[in-house]
Amino acid sequence: MLQVKLIITGDDFGYCPRRNQGIVDCFLAGAVSNVSLLVNGSAAADAAKLARRYNIPIGLHANLSEGSPVCEVLKTNSSLLNQDGFFHGKMGFRTALSKGLLKMSEVKQELKAQVELFRELTGHLPPHMDGHQHVHVLPEPGLHNCDWIPPSLMDFYLGVEEDSFNTVDVFTKHGIRWADIYIGLSTMGRNMSVSSIQSAIDSAVLQLPPRAPRSGTVTIELMVHPGYPSVPPVGGCGEGPDDFSQSWERLHELQTLIKPELQSHYKSRNIQLCSFKDL
Repeated sequence: MLQVKLIITGDDFGYCPRRNQGIVDCFLAGAVSNVSLLVNGSAAADAAKLARRYNIPIGLHANLSEGSPVCEVLKTNSSLLNQDGFFHGKMGFRTALSKGLLKMSEVKQELKAQVELFRELTGHLPPHMDGHQHVHVLPEPGLHNCDWIPPSLMDFYLGVEEDSFNTVDVFTKHGIRWADIYIGLSTMGRNMSVSSIQSAIDSAVLQLPPRAPRSGTVTIELMVHPGYPSVPPVGGCGEGPDDFSQSWERLHELQTLIKPELQSHYKSRNIQLCSFKDL
């Protein structure tokens, strides 16, 4: 019988004080087991303090798409920036990359600066890294069957999936480890419910990728976005909070994740919550 180790990652930690509080409330309720810190978020320092206070496992949410760089020399005249002086955005980043407009040396420079700032804020290197707005690219089983996702968003998700399959050899070559299964695209915002999370986990286990174990322990990461809605102008990564951050969907995720029936489901299916540093 498979034992499932489930990493429930609250992302965008550091985006705003209300996001931070929502993620902490989820962690204290046993509904989140891991967080990812946006070091260029307006409340990043506060988030790092909260992680220390409550002993929350914390990693880096690498950001190349929203707000401003943390590397000082890249804040002006950089290929990572649009004409307004900010990162290119979720879709703009991919467009610039596809056109060969991004300098990989600057990508490396910015990511190294984010790792260093993470260490300054937390006192240690990140035990895990993932990417803001899916720049770290991981596929999600069963994504093609999610007919409730709007076509425009599905196009983006399928692009993420294609990118992710193209990175497997690169990750493997460099000894980068990742969870056996990633879910979160099909259970995001208004699409999150107790049943959607249960179904996503069950379907993922039934459709294990070739590299995943068939017995023993399988690891799943569920990426979630809980929080109390941002109130402008507070929040963001230099440009103010975006629409999703201000929406009711963040609170909806929080309220869903802390429901007792979800916790009961984990226990009944031999699902153990853990963090990346536990693996």
